Amino acid sequence: MSKYDVYGIGNAIVDIVTEVDHDFFEKNNIEKGVMTLVDEKRQLELLKVIDMKRSRMSGGGSAGNTVVALNQFGGRSFYSCLVAKDELGKFFLEDLKRNGVDTNLTHDKCPEGHSGKCLVMTSPDAQRTMNTFLGVSSFLAPEHLDEEALKNSTYVYLEGYLVASPKGFEAMKEAKKIAERNRVLTSLTFSDPSMVKYFANQMEEIVGASVDLLFCNEEEAMIFTGTNTLDEAREKLKLSAKRFAITLGANGALIFDGDTFIEIEPYKVRAIDTNGAGDMFSGAFLYGITHGHSYAEAGKIASLASSRVVSQFGPRLQPDQVKKVLTDLIA
Repeated sequence: MSKYDVYGIGNAIVDIVTEVDHDFFEKNNIEKGVMTLVDEKRQLELLKVIDMKRSRMSGGGSAGNTVVALNQFGGRSFYSCLVAKDELGKFFLEDLKRNGVDTNLTHDKCPEGHSGKCLVMTSPDAQRTMNTFLGVSSFLAPEHLDEEALKNSTYVYLEGYLVASPKGFEAMKEAKKIAERNRVLTSLTFSDPSMVKYFANQMEEIVGASVDLLFCNEEEAMIFTGTNTLDEAREKLKLSAKRFAITLGANGALIFDGDTFIEIEPYKVRAIDTNGAGDMFSGAFLYGITHGHSYAEAGKIASLASSRVVSQFGPRLQPDQVKKVLTDLIA
């Protein structure tokens, strides 16, 4: 039996989540609905124009959210990341510890500099727009991997955002090599349409012959496969992934278990903030399939958990909310 269900590798980001009006994006020259990498100067400019009274800080990062979710459900995870020896770095590591996630870092051995932070702007239509300053997280590299922890995991989970960083991309490739040598299953999230669109070559390379389990949304699936419909995309994805889950927002999800397509019904809710919905889906789904649930059952857990996340602000649920997801499914 593996020590960890999932070994995650991704950016270590502290989220600053805020609410903005529709016209905020045009006024401040921001591309709405996607993640944009910015330098610290640009991020500081934006922080000056948001309403900090309507903002809150939380641990974040795509894969970070996923491994925390998995642990909250009862799984075991390890997270390779990089933060600086500053207050945000301390905040991030304490958040991992509080959620029982093991990591390669201790605060006293972190490098000098600035930890990554992401300004998450939620508009009235529940869309999330992110401007991210990676800080020292952009220097995450193969030497930050923990080979023993990875070898003792059921899955390695690769965050698609890392393709935007040369060192992060190398770390992804090395993690996949270690996994394949040690019969650890490889899972990958595309993370954001912009990663698939603007880093197509890197994403193709990291996928390679195939991955064992791919997570993406409908738009990412069509961009990656060069298709115009979900039906076309799902057939072409079979060439790149042995199994996959395509999230469809308010329409639920579509899962391919290696043999059969499974339609996962949505849980109807009023969405206020879609930030972290995909991360929660991945974490809950990985918990399900590593704890004796079928792909269909894991899909239901993931769908309900995601619906609870989008019903509130922020990318994560509280531990009692996670327990309620499981009890509500049993009831």
